[in-house]
Amino acid sequence: MANKGKRYVDAAKKLDRERLYSPAEAVDLVKSLAQAKFDETIELAVRLGVDPRRAEQIVRGSLTLPAGTGRQVRVAVFAAGEAAAAARAAGADFVGADDLIARVEKEGFLDFEVAIATPDLMSQVGRLGRVLGPRGLMPNPKAGTVTNDVAAAVAEFRSGRVEYRTDRTGNVNLRVGKASFGRTQLLENVRAVLDELARAKPATAKGKYVRSVTLASTMGPGVPIDPSRIRITDEDLVATA
Repeated sequence: MANKGKRYVDAAKKLDRERLYSPAEAVDLVKSLAQAKFDETIELAVRLGVDPRRAEQIVRGSLTLPAGTGRQVRVAVFAAGEAAAAARAAGADFVGADDLIARVEKEGFLDFEVAIATPDLMSQVGRLGRVLGPRGLMPNPKAGTVTNDVAAAVAEFRSGRVEYRTDRTGNVNLRVGKASFGRTQLLENVRAVLDELARAKPATAKGKYVRSVTLASTMGPGVPIDPSRIRITDEDLVATA
């Protein structure tokens, strides 16, 4: 921890490195360790027993967090005509067709967290794969970001819908709220993510599916959650209210 700040080191001392916590315990501990002067983001990291090198084992999709993310995301929509007008009316931050595609391709414009496209423009948006792909921004039907109903998609992502995808090592990292959230709100969001990942398990995945789960705030240490205790029931939520 030589390169860590004093606040991090002090927080880490409260963490039992030999212990795996329940989701509720992890939420309580992470909230107590979030001591920064700003409202820290809470993130969930899940390591899955999949091989991302195999296309059929890439775990990808989107879900709506019950309590939202606590953050307003910027949305870009690749659309033309009536679809573009609908996207603007729904509150999209950036809307365009050839002009927006050129801005991303030639100027490296990436000032957004979500990219949505209508199916008719995907042949052109596909050219942006080298730019959008590595950043997890490439529109994809499985994530609900390739659609003709762009207004609904914009509304969903602005109200708490998030995309997820395994990285090269089989990890999924998702923002599940803010330190200012109540513990029930955070538990609801954590449960939504874990339930979604269970639903998205590839049929070809063998062996233990959920290998590890960690919850952490922006400036705090990661709190390990016991993979065998990740099921959060309605009773658990009531108990934390």
